[in-house]
Amino acid sequence: MSYSVGQVADFAGVTVRTLHHYDAIGLLVPSGRSHAGHRRYGEADLDRLQQILFYRELGFPLDEVAALLDDQATGKADPRAHLRRQHELLTARIEKLQKMAEAVEHAMEARRMGINLTPEERFEVFGDKDPEQYAEEAEARWGGTEAYAESQRRAARYTKADWKRMQAEVDDWSGRYAALVAAGAPPADEAAMDLAEEHRLHIDRWFYECPYAMHVSLAGMYVSDERFKAFYDSMHPGLAEHLRDAITANASRHTA
Repeated sequence: MSYSVGQVADFAGVTVRTLHHYDAIGLLVPSGRSHAGHRRYGEADLDRLQQILFYRELGFPLDEVAALLDDQATGKADPRAHLRRQHELLTARIEKLQKMAEAVEHAMEARRMGINLTPEERFEVFGDKDPEQYAEEAEARWGGTEAYAESQRRAARYTKADWKRMQAEVDDWSGRYAALVAAGAPPADEAAMDLAEEHRLHIDRWFYECPYAMHVSLAGMYVSDERFKAFYDSMHPGLAEHLRDAITANASRHTA
């Protein structure tokens, strides 16, 4: 049984030109010719082509492919060792592709944060604040957590109206908390702790489940990270530390 160059090209999903090139460089020389001088490929040729395409898929240059196959054909390489090597290479390739797929998936999720809005709509909702300002760092810190995954899933579904409603809640809360700090209320004051609880529930409702221990952990970052501290202190000087203490006090009263 033999096959024409066109048939082999169809079988293998390559071009006739590619098969001509492999013949010209001695990588895959067809074992037969028709009476008219046309190339004819036998079963052994198809087996060799399969090996060539395997190594090409793994990124091997043609000269290295030729050396590998020639060693196998001349008995310099143990066929079983050759198969084990192929298995190792293929496994490594699969792992690399899986990591690439995960990286692309994370990138897709990151681009959805903020998200299905046009630049004009983003400005309308957030003003000059960039909703993706901390996206890369957030993924680096919490990318493997369920909380991060849940926040991505929720954010991907939000519409412009959702983001506007969320931002309105933030603005309303910010105004009330700034007024409380300006009035001199201590962090352990009932009103301060109630606003801290609102803050926790806002995260819980819009992004991910935020138990008290996690909220306290976040509160520490609001002071230790200069960017978060600047964000909260822009509402009122000293608000970041006040909020941290109010969140801690609120957690204590609910978990004591």
